[in-house]
Amino acid sequence: MQKAFIKQLQRAVTNTGNLLDRGTGTVTLALSISDHRHRADVRFIRATSFKRAWDQVEACLAATPQESWVRIESVQGLQKLPRAEFERQLAQTIRMNYWRLGVSFDTELKTGLLEMEINGQAFFRPSKAHVIGRNRAGMWVDYARLMPYLKQRNGGVSIDVERTPYVWTFTTAGIFTDGNSVYQLETKENCSKGIRVLTDPKAEIASAIDHGETFLIDQLKADGKFIYGYYPPRQRVLSKYNTVRHFSSLYALLEAIQFTGRTADYAKVKLAIEWGLQNATIERDGQLFINDNGELKLGGQALLMLTLSKYQSVTGDESFMPVLKKVFKGVPAFIQSDGKLVHVLNPDLSLKSAYRIIYYEGEVVFGLTRLYELTKDPAVLAQIKQILDYMVQHDYGKYHDHWISYAINEALHVFPDNREYMALGLKNAFDHLKFMEDRQTTYPTLLELLDAAVKMTDLVRASGNEDLLAPYNLVRLRQAWQYRAAYEITSGSYLPEIAMYLYHPAKFIGGSTRGMIISGRASTIVNTSYRG
Repeated sequence: MQKAFIKQLQRAVTNTGNLLDRGTGTVTLALSISDHRHRADVRFIRATSFKRAWDQVEACLAATPQESWVRIESVQGLQKLPRAEFERQLAQTIRMNYWRLGVSFDTELKTGLLEMEINGQAFFRPSKAHVIGRNRAGMWVDYARLMPYLKQRNGGVSIDVERTPYVWTFTTAGIFTDGNSVYQLETKENCSKGIRVLTDPKAEIASAIDHGETFLIDQLKADGKFIYGYYPPRQRVLSKYNTVRHFSSLYALLEAIQFTGRTADYAKVKLAIEWGLQNATIERDGQLFINDNGELKLGGQALLMLTLSKYQSVTGDESFMPVLKKVFKGVPAFIQSDGKLVHVLNPDLSLKSAYRIIYYEGEVVFGLTRLYELTKDPAVLAQIKQILDYMVQHDYGKYHDHWISYAINEALHVFPDNREYMALGLKNAFDHLKFMEDRQTTYPTLLELLDAAVKMTDLVRASGNEDLLAPYNLVRLRQAWQYRAAYEITSGSYLPEIAMYLYHPAKFIGGSTRGMIISGRASTIVNTSYRG
């Protein structure tokens, strides 16, 4: 690295403060370096002053390529715990991989492990009895996996880490650099801990969308099928496949491409649409459905319409319009005589499940509205109105669902003066606002709800129905919207400062972090958690 840049890093680390541990009279710096292709090489450097510790860091950085990913952190809050207490705290972790502290099995931190190392390789594992949301994780240390790593990293381990009477926990404060920019790492005890503090949110959100599109495109195989997902700590590819999510991923790609302008990627999306139609749909009496492992889902019907409509609107290619018409013909199969929607059918169109998840109603209205905007078909318009009127009559605003927010926002382009739909959409968003403000874990659907709600309030104002907005705090809504956008970037997608601890860091940049949680964010990347 360039000398001037190393000096800049030194100043940035110094500015984090609290470098000296006055309890031991030492400074401990943790240096992590990745070449983008391999897991970060981590070393703990301990000295009696910051200068002495930094001299060792500087020597390492001088031999490090400029473009490397580098984290430099100071160890803080070091606490000695009896092993039984450490194991108790670990077992009480609320969910697998929600452990948020560094750990050492010796007082000098020769066996120190950063939180990111621990979660990036799943050294702490949950009990088989753990059920997310129902009980504590029952986490335990996988020493069989941990010991070979420590031996390789340190060149040997002189103590029996499995039987030390004490364990030391700690937190860190520090910085990250990609060789160009320098970021302070968040120290707040939430899911952004250890992730960059955004300095230019608008540019960084645009970058996240760009990386998200690149990630999704890279997951498309030559035949148009996605690599469904990964478990990065263990270098494992997920084998299952969700055909409904196949289409929601494509919809997300279309939204992203429209933003990035990389229109050459439309050809890959079309190939993937064709794969889905050929391998994941069935036709019954001129009606087309997604067949998801023997289930025909209302949500699948919605996402077919949404994806194909979006593809035609952004490309001008009308080749899927005959398919769209068949998909629309299948919607009434999910509607009972009283107007109620059922959620899952068997392949023979008999009822399998009247209710599965609240998402489906909003999804189908959103998909139908996008279809109507293409076709102006009165039959489609009538179907939209029938479902929305049912939702109004049965107070669907109480569900606080992001797809309902999408649906109402889009429907107001078609029914610009319908005050009942406006009231439904406003209740759906604002009655859930405190939850959206307070939610600490990544929750991209909350951002989706807020994004659609902000646009909806603009439509309400433009329509001359501002009296409906009087009970609500629009400033608070927009503040929550901006907050969740920044939070999802730092906590909901793999940025380099997290990915660098995985088995092939560059592969996961832009991937979603929903699923198994690593460092307060997921370590299973499922392509289809993106929806624009």
